[in-house]
Amino acid sequence: MPRLKLTAAEFEELASQGVPYVGLLGLKVERFTAGEVEMRLPWQDMLVRPGGTICGPAMMGLADVTLYGVVLSLVGRVELAVTTDMSFHFLSKPRPGDLLAKGRILRLGRTLAVGEVVVVPAEDPLRPVAHGVGSYAIPPAAAA
Repeated sequence: MPRLKLTAAEFEELASQGVPYVGLLGLKVERFTAGEVEMRLPWQDMLVRPGGTICGPAMMGLADVTLYGVVLSLVGRVELAVTTDMSFHFLSKPRPGDLLAKGRILRLGRTLAVGEVVVVPAEDPLRPVAHGVGSYAIPPAAAA
């Protein structure tokens, strides 16, 4: 079992202060273990889009930050570990309410990490509304 390299509180602070948009979304860490992270996107009126659903950019941001947390949980505070690719699929229209993103590592190499995330409504965690797979570059200095 990999050792946790960053705490939930350290990651939440890094994410919300390092990327102000994350602070605006109000993302909160629900679970933070080595290689697995769960984050909550609290419902806010500013997230609604026509049709009464949650806007895609907020869901994609939730997924990206969750996967960033997955990577940092394993490599530590490497602020320049950046997204290099993200494939994201909207599966169904979420109703207004909190969303949870459940991320996990698929592969961690020396300079590249690949993870998966599933986004679900908090009140119905067995009904995925989005799915993503992303890769993150790990700077060579961090891999040493």
